[in-house]
Amino acid sequence: MGKPTGFMEYGRLSEASLPVGGRLKNYKEFVLHLTDDEAKVQGARCMDCGIPFCTSGCPINNIIPDWNDLVYKGKWREALDVLHSTNNFPEFTGRLCPAPCEAACTLNINDDAVGIKSIEHAIIDKGWEQGWVVPLAPAVKTGKKVAIVGSGPAGMACAQQLARAGHGVTVFEKNDRIGGLMRYGIPDFKMEKSHIDRRIAQMQAEDVIFKTSVFVGTECEVNVTNMATEKIAPEDLLAQYDAVVLTGGAETPRDLPVPGRELSGIYNAMQFLPQQNQVNAGDVLPEQIRATGKHVIVIGGGDTGSDCVGTSNRHGALSVTQIELMPRPPEHENKPLVWPNWPMKLRTSSSHEEGCNRDWSIATKEFIGSNGRVEKLRGVRVEWVDGKMIEVKGSEFDLKADLVFLAMGFVSPMQKMLEAFGVEKDGRGNVKANTDDYRTSVDRVFAAGDVRRGQSLIVWAIREGRQCARAVDEFLMGSSVLPR
Repeated sequence: MGKPTGFMEYGRLSEASLPVGGRLKNYKEFVLHLTDDEAKVQGARCMDCGIPFCTSGCPINNIIPDWNDLVYKGKWREALDVLHSTNNFPEFTGRLCPAPCEAACTLNINDDAVGIKSIEHAIIDKGWEQGWVVPLAPAVKTGKKVAIVGSGPAGMACAQQLARAGHGVTVFEKNDRIGGLMRYGIPDFKMEKSHIDRRIAQMQAEDVIFKTSVFVGTECEVNVTNMATEKIAPEDLLAQYDAVVLTGGAETPRDLPVPGRELSGIYNAMQFLPQQNQVNAGDVLPEQIRATGKHVIVIGGGDTGSDCVGTSNRHGALSVTQIELMPRPPEHENKPLVWPNWPMKLRTSSSHEEGCNRDWSIATKEFIGSNGRVEKLRGVRVEWVDGKMIEVKGSEFDLKADLVFLAMGFVSPMQKMLEAFGVEKDGRGNVKANTDDYRTSVDRVFAAGDVRRGQSLIVWAIREGRQCARAVDEFLMGSSVLPR
């Protein structure tokens, strides 16, 4: 804990952000981490609550009270060590995680939760600034070789843990850059890609090999960026490596099969967002999808939809409207009812604050256009009765739409790759594997992250990557000293 009476003396202090007017002119991060003194005050608010529900609320079980206390005492280096003991990449989660730990904070029962995420952000940024984050190469090599298919957070975490255990690790990525959906699905204004690049450099110093533009499978599927220039069959991979770990993302988007869907100007979110990240990285895209001067409709009220809102605003859209099928959530959760679980409540992102019309309980009836291009979205208001959606009679309306982005979630990983490996799948099209050993139905093939659990959070991907690494290490060596 921090200061015994700190939670009574200090209020929650949120991280500051740059003004909207300035940040809309670029794609740089605009959230400022806490100063040392501000982080100390936040650490002081950590209670002597007896049972730290924040730790169980965190998917990777970060030892939160310990590093809160260390920051309060000014022991930043020790705080970084505690943070890294459970989380390979706190700069990712400190920027992108929705912080279920804060929802589970005991102080959150009747007050504002400790700013756990902001403290994590401050710790890792200081760690990089001070040069404390260094490669941890193994003292002894095992001679075993492991292939990781997919370079998102699950693949990176699994690769780093296995490399530190002494195995020879090669990461295969179908895109032209490492990072998976963190690289091409997360806008730079939420996380600049330099954070991924310096982790890549660290892992390369730990002898991890990265191979980009390589598709693992027998038939390439549509890529979010550049098509892979090289292909390797699963049987060849299994012949060259002692184990293979599948850590791809859930990249099959949920579609909206309504009349007019074929009109030009209607895109899945992942046709739109990666392009801007490519341009930010220096690529030239002559046919980039741009929202400049257009009326934009975003269908889907989650994080991906919010990212489409923020990117459209930076393009200079005339208007941005985000619609959601489900009812508007309450402004505040019923804490006695839901704590310490993740609550359903209205969440307004920084992208929404930058300019967006939001509406709920709307179903899309059809898209209307001329000359093959979308011009309007026809919607209808709905009510939810006993879990069933009922259209409200006479409530149909039209919205002007020059550009429509479908951001309704992702249903499964890439199926052709899974079929090429011949792994058994669950009812949702994910790889079937448990969380005890992460083994698939195919010998020497493991699976972790979204490819196994479905669309989820970065923090869950890191957890599964770490746990899978231990399972692979046990499989190869008979035992493991890697943490689970």
